[in-house]
Amino acid sequence: MNATTPTASTPTQRRSGFRWTVCGLIFAATTINYMDRQVLGILAPTLEKTLGWNELEYARIVMAFQAAYAIGLLGFGRLIDRIGTRHGYAISIFAWSVAAMAHALARGVLGFGVARFALGLGEAGNFPAAVKAVSEWFPRRERALATGLFNSGANVGAILAPLLVPWLTLHYGWQMAFMVLGASGFAWLVFWYWLYALPVESRRVSASERAHIQSDPPEAPSEKIPWLTLLHYRQTWAFVVGMSLSAPIWWFYLYWLPKFLNKQYGLDLATLGPPLVVIYTMTTVGSIGGGWLSGALLKRGWSVNASRKTALLICALCVVPVVFAAQASNLWVATLLIGLAAAAHQGWAANLFTLVSDLFPKQAVASVVGLGGMFGSLAAVAFSQSAGFILQTTGSYWVLFIIAGSAYLLALGIMQLLIPTMKPAAVNHA
Repeated sequence: MNATTPTASTPTQRRSGFRWTVCGLIFAATTINYMDRQVLGILAPTLEKTLGWNELEYARIVMAFQAAYAIGLLGFGRLIDRIGTRHGYAISIFAWSVAAMAHALARGVLGFGVARFALGLGEAGNFPAAVKAVSEWFPRRERALATGLFNSGANVGAILAPLLVPWLTLHYGWQMAFMVLGASGFAWLVFWYWLYALPVESRRVSASERAHIQSDPPEAPSEKIPWLTLLHYRQTWAFVVGMSLSAPIWWFYLYWLPKFLNKQYGLDLATLGPPLVVIYTMTTVGSIGGGWLSGALLKRGWSVNASRKTALLICALCVVPVVFAAQASNLWVATLLIGLAAAAHQGWAANLFTLVSDLFPKQAVASVVGLGGMFGSLAAVAFSQSAGFILQTTGSYWVLFIIAGSAYLLALGIMQLLIPTMKPAAVNHA
């Protein structure tokens, strides 16, 4: 054999792309996260008839999750920066898996509210941990794509849930839907602890891949940054604004879309699946495409500022047509309008989360994501209360879709005022 011919045991050949395996783990966790989260929305029309909820009571159950999610984001963001991604992520998914299974024990509004509150606390750790893991495992030029890929797990989860939940419910009862999907998180934990470590500690990473991961200019060392200090930076508030105006719209799609399709077009548990699968398949394309777009512009020599904001603008413009969804007389016209808006949201989210790692050092990433997510969840609580009131009093969705179509352009305008050049926060000099 020629001495220069690579062999099967060459480390560079065997382990030249392990960072994408890490991205796959995060993708799987996000998929499970959204399956557990969406079960209630899919079962809402059935449970309302079975348990006698009205719109305001359903809104309160949704708000219990969102309020806990806001609290959990703040806590998990700090916890993950303190104890690290490996253990912080594991604590999060263990907690939410137990809470997801606990829904099977609920028998009324209070029981579901308590279970949703516990689920919200646990699920809040997913995105701070995921974004931090991406910042640890990927150079800046790959982070938007990696974020788009793992974030597409939300859409895959939203596709799988409408396929699995009706089947499990019709064959074994609604309790089994919560039990089976909730239990999937425990299988993920085995693979997470087996495979995950920091790049500098992992035995599965070649020297060349480690050099690639660390190819960005080195960050100046910084100490842990208090929450109140982070609120002094315009960069933090830009992310907060982006989350606060866009996150409530995504929650609206997750929790009220099955009810909208049921009310507007008479779809039941057995027929909800196809339009939901189409919508969330579109969002998968949007999530990956949005992350790819800004990365492609960076490779063409665009600045980080221009590439990220161009991608955000395109996504914001693609959301606008959803204002016509409530007046659509045809199911599939409404489905495509909502699917386009939801896809654009995920492209927006991929770039918005990436902004945090563009603007802050790794030591602060999870904390900033947690802060922004907390404000986004609090805004979603207010939006959910408003949605319940509007629907209970008017029975019409048109006001909600008008808000959904205009929120992203407003958010981007405010963000441009706050970070016109996307200068990184000078936290190391504070």
